[in-house]
Amino acid sequence: MLTGKLVRLRAIEPSDAESIYRWIHDPEVGRYMTGDYPRSLAQLRKRGEERPVNTYENVVLGIESLEAGKLIGVVDLRDAAPEIGRAELDIYIGETDHWNGGYGTEALKLMCRYGFNVMRLHLIALWVVAENERARHVYRKVGFVEDGRHRECHRGPDGQYHDMYLMSLLEPELND
Repeated sequence: MLTGKLVRLRAIEPSDAESIYRWIHDPEVGRYMTGDYPRSLAQLRKRGEERPVNTYENVVLGIESLEAGKLIGVVDLRDAAPEIGRAELDIYIGETDHWNGGYGTEALKLMCRYGFNVMRLHLIALWVVAENERARHVYRKVGFVEDGRHRECHRGPDGQYHDMYLMSLLEPELND
């Protein structure tokens, strides 16, 4: 487990399915997420029970609030390749009452530090919808820089297309 002052990053458990189900069906939480086919709670429970172990290529961790003692989000490093020392990061805070207060920022820093120190990554990249200023602010605060813009590549739940920014972080750029 990776522990900070506000959050602990831990393996996802099958019992987390109820929270994840609630989050992916919340329009406010899923506003900027990549679309997916609807999934039932039973499907999410089964997926949780059959979840593969974390590996170098794909590390998925739950974000648990130390104060509340409950799961509040998910963070992952995926598509990692030791030959090039690069991975892509995804993060979301599903509990909207934890959108402020530094929970996402601390989880992001913990996961990036893990990627650089344990996985020996050289670069961590992510994609973010251009209109998601809250997330872009957090990413910049942690040290990510905007590398480029991909035009109209994200179709939101509103059916509209949105631009996305590619952002990246090198180890010396991480603001602890």
